[in-house]
Amino acid sequence: MNTIGRSTHSREPVPDHEQKRVALGYLHEAWAEARLDGIDGDCLAQACLFAALAEFVTTYGEEAAATFTDGLAARIRNGEFSVDQQRQ
Repeated sequence: MNTIGRSTHSREPVPDHEQKRVALGYLHEAWAEARLDGIDGDCLAQACLFAALAEFVTTYGEEAAATFTDGLAARIRNGEFSVDQQRQ
């Protein structure tokens, strides 16, 4: 194992927005690889939603996860998840 350039000290906490940006990058890479392997986009979307909701339930419990999902319909209708939406 190469440890050159690695610190033995604890790293500074990474801001939440940066962790989300990096996580989304990982998901985009995995998505692209799965599509190249012939996995249908709809199947990927359903599997991702299942995995995400299962993680929310595991982390926060069923009631909190259900409360979180209550607001998703309005966010979808507002275009928050539309890919062609311009960010400001």
